[in-house]
Amino acid sequence: MSQPGRQLALNLFIYPGGHHEAAWRYAASEPHRVLDITYYQELARRAEAAALDAIFFADGPSLPENIRYASRVRFEPVTWLTAIAAVTSRIGLIGTASTTYTDPYNLARLFASLDHISNGRAGWNIVTTSDAAAAQNFGLPEHPPHADRYEQAREFLDVVTKLWDSWEDDALVADRESGLFTDTDRIHRIDHVGRHYRVRGPLPVPRSPQGRPVYVQAGSSEDGRSFAARHAEAIFTAHQTLPSAQAFYADIKARGAALGRRPEHIRILPGLSPFIGSTQAEADRLEEEINDLIQPAVSLEQLRRILGIDFSGYDLDGPFPRHLIDPSGPHGAASRFQLVADIVERERPTLRGLIRRLAGARGHWVLAGTPVRIADAIQTWFESGAADGFNVMPPWLTGGFDVFVAEVVPILRRRGLFRTAYAGTTLRDHYGLPRPESGYAVARRRSA
Repeated sequence: MSQPGRQLALNLFIYPGGHHEAAWRYAASEPHRVLDITYYQELARRAEAAALDAIFFADGPSLPENIRYASRVRFEPVTWLTAIAAVTSRIGLIGTASTTYTDPYNLARLFASLDHISNGRAGWNIVTTSDAAAAQNFGLPEHPPHADRYEQAREFLDVVTKLWDSWEDDALVADRESGLFTDTDRIHRIDHVGRHYRVRGPLPVPRSPQGRPVYVQAGSSEDGRSFAARHAEAIFTAHQTLPSAQAFYADIKARGAALGRRPEHIRILPGLSPFIGSTQAEADRLEEEINDLIQPAVSLEQLRRILGIDFSGYDLDGPFPRHLIDPSGPHGAASRFQLVADIVERERPTLRGLIRRLAGARGHWVLAGTPVRIADAIQTWFESGAADGFNVMPPWLTGGFDVFVAEVVPILRRRGLFRTAYAGTTLRDHYGLPRPESGYAVARRRSA
């Protein structure tokens, strides 16, 4: 059961047009605005008016293969979030950046700048990138293997953390009388030399308002869980069932505790894509209406990327060819592979049934129902050791989010599960996370 006074965390996960792959075709959506920054600024303001914890943008360093039939265009996240920071004041700003295809010094500088510009609202979604096509955009002959990407990510995070700590909090003096602008004894070269990186440092900007942006992570494979338990402060994850979510939640919290971390400082936030109607029948019709806009070629391509299997020659309405799923293959280590394999084993869908399931939110939990049903489900997961909150993934925008804020959030507030107003100003405040001290300041104090 939940702890007394414990509050949900709720993020708005913004995907251009909405999370359903056919959302851009839905009559109430606004696909013509996906490159209009005011569209995203308006969404962020609405989320902030509802006192949501954060908005979140996903990203990848290559053009998605299904761009022919799906809305997958994206701005670069830090630029995007900086534009949103200018028109908001409280809501957290979380963006994705790859440890495989980004330089740690540049990333540290970008997110430190965002944290300063937003007065402490930045979060970094740490990904290793699963898309093999990205390698060719960065002059690499091939995409690194899964385990190698995580090994590199651990060193990357070490470098970035040192860079964010390279200025102690009191290094900026700005004393007009003495003429001292900075205490250079409190600004540190990191002099990192490792297998993947050689970085001198320090950053050319003082320590940011949060000390460091919030560390967010989205992998649920064995490597991903190990990485998250050690480093992540918020974890975005995908689950289809309450038992699966409970098992993941318990595993991560236990791993974190074994490493000396406080479990409440690891916020686990599954994705939820709600189809909301005034009645169950209305919600079901809405889901069916958008599902009917699916173009099977798009969905089959998505399934190929997840499972590594080409289903283009198979009968959509025949039995799903379960014998083709190979957990020992190159895709088998990925958490989304296992999620889809579990759906196939548990529900025995047709191929068409499976692609309709995945079209809603790429494997995240899709739920159709009344506002009360959606609120009940959120409360059940929250109070049953399955989630600390949710990434809300509207099937289409903006209406799919507007109805959630107007109809579901008030129910959660009446039940005492979600704030009515912000209590703090930073993303760390919203998530109930401590502000970390600079590692160099800790070392100075210990040597004194």
